[in-house]
Amino acid sequence: MFTASGQHHELLRISHRKRLQDELATVEVEGQSGAGLVKVVMTCRHEVKRVTIDPSLLSDDKDMLEDLITAAVNDAVRKAEVTTQEKMSSITAGMPLPPGMKLPF
Repeated sequence: MFTASGQHHELLRISHRKRLQDELATVEVEGQSGAGLVKVVMTCRHEVKRVTIDPSLLSDDKDMLEDLITAAVNDAVRKAEVTTQEKMSSITAGMPLPPGMKLPF
């Protein structure tokens, strides 16, 4: 059971987490593959905003292009997760979380 002070602290933490989640919806990261020939821009909520493919790849093998797009998306996802963890760590500091549990839920 929370004390009045504990409840206030918890409400502040929840409010701060909500603001950070809203902010993360606007933070964009860029994933790349093929030395920058394929680029994917997405938000930290994994919403893809842009895919850029160098024109030199358009005449190449379809399978290779698909692999490069996949690699660029995966790179962007990793960057989004790292950015999210870094930003969320400020509100989870001192909060005991089970091993392997990540925020946002």
